[in-house]
Amino acid sequence: MSAPLDIEGPTAPPRANGELVFSEPWESRAFGMAVSLYEAGGFTWPEFRTALVTRIRAWKTGPTRDEPWHYYRLWLAALEDLLVSQGTVSADEVTARTRDLAQRPPGHDHRDGHNHTH
Repeated sequence: MSAPLDIEGPTAPPRANGELVFSEPWESRAFGMAVSLYEAGGFTWPEFRTALVTRIRAWKTGPTRDEPWHYYRLWLAALEDLLVSQGTVSADEVTARTRDLAQRPPGHDHRDGHNHTH
């Protein structure tokens, strides 16, 4: 089973020549998390799509409307909203994990080709 992604419209992921486009590694990871959780039965695609539409509407009409459009930030926020509403994670857990990840040094997730031992 794969996620029934919209091809057009506000919830459609960015594409180039029909292929999904990710500007940064975290975007593909956020995308993959949502699709994997959907495929594992964590939620239905209409539930996720509704959360994404809600986030897009809030961006267009709320105080964030002056912020630049960033599809995958809205995608990730929709996933967080859905998981919190289902009780899968708490809002405090999301906040704490976000803070921990933000404190990592630049390039932490990237390897330079050398073998590293920890």
